[in-house]
Amino acid sequence: MPVISDARKAVALLRKALRTRTAVREVRRGVAEQGALPAGRFRVAVYFADGDVNMYQIRQWYKPLAHLAARWPVLVLARAATGARALLADGELPIAFVPTIRDLEDAIAEQDIRVVLYVNQNTRNFQMFRYGRRWHVFINHGESDKMYMTTNQFKAYDYALIAGDAARDRLSRVLWDYDLDARTIEIGRPQADYYSGTLPYTPDERTVVLYAPTWEGDRPSAHYGSIRTHGEALTAAVLASPSHRLIYRPHPRSGVVDEEYGAANDRIVAAIAAANAADPTAQHVHDTGAELGWQLAAADVAVVDISAMVYDRLAADKPLMVTRPVDPEAIVDTHGYLSDAEWLSAEASVTFLDEATRVLSDPGAVGKLDGWVRHYFGDTAPGAATARFEAAVETLMERWDAWHARSATVDGDEALDDEAELDDE
Repeated sequence: MPVISDARKAVALLRKALRTRTAVREVRRGVAEQGALPAGRFRVAVYFADGDVNMYQIRQWYKPLAHLAARWPVLVLARAATGARALLADGELPIAFVPTIRDLEDAIAEQDIRVVLYVNQNTRNFQMFRYGRRWHVFINHGESDKMYMTTNQFKAYDYALIAGDAARDRLSRVLWDYDLDARTIEIGRPQADYYSGTLPYTPDERTVVLYAPTWEGDRPSAHYGSIRTHGEALTAAVLASPSHRLIYRPHPRSGVVDEEYGAANDRIVAAIAAANAADPTAQHVHDTGAELGWQLAAADVAVVDISAMVYDRLAADKPLMVTRPVDPEAIVDTHGYLSDAEWLSAEASVTFLDEATRVLSDPGAVGKLDGWVRHYFGDTAPGAATARFEAAVETLMERWDAWHARSATVDGDEALDDEAELDDE
């Protein structure tokens, strides 16, 4: 058995090496087609050390960064070949492929990078921290109440751009000796300003329901997926109603651990196809697209599992329900929104339409939602978060100018002292 296991590992490593080598060739070709980057053009960089598996972490920032680039041009410093290849294919932002430290240093020497943004906690971020005289800023790739949002790694950055009061409360509970007032700037969720896209159906009088379950999870504490327990009953209720439209967006990993979970997903997909065939005007949607945004803006009510989707929908400031896990070992955070969410039990999924009507029309439910939205994201008026994000970058640029002026004076004094010492000698 060990020999077989070792052989499999060797084959896996070889395949990974070949994929990486192929990706490097394609990236070199793509960078050449992109053309030489103008020297000294970029003041803002996004440092992205991940491969293509984590592209969702930077993709959600494309539109806010593109808007920022009109004022402060933005460059992505891509360290991994597969990530760089995906960035080039997307074509949203200029990139510098910097797989080695020498490549990274050359790119920094050619540009005047003053603010470096980080969308995740990749361990290779540490390699970028070595370069001082610029601000290192954690912007994250989402907002939630997961443990990831309170990691002590926040302290490694000069600043963190956080969503709102909920993030401040979360960090204050966990981080010791961390100056929240000095090192965090609240910006809301700029991505929510760009929740848009082409609808795959013709809008009409139907109430639109977004059901976006997560996958089944690989351990009891993370058994948040609802497709087996809630999904079939919920979707059956929506599909049977002539006044409702379903947008079904399952997690792409649904069924990778539990075959029956995957089978339930397949049955829902088949039911959607059958409902559309029976009534083409229904235009129910099985959504597997890479783009996330239009679904959150278009849905009148959303049903999501415990996942980042809770907070993506919350940022849209529109009604939502969260499925309550059936597994008693599934960990549910007792702080923040989940302590007061509109929960949907497996039993209530059969009468989901009644539950949806309540959260859409009950003044108490609507008022409670508004309070939580403000707590997590502050002002969610169109464009407000984008304005706060760009104001934060502007503030950091001003602070860079102030520190640069101060350090230039100090450096000049030190140079004079050195010359005096040489003269004395």
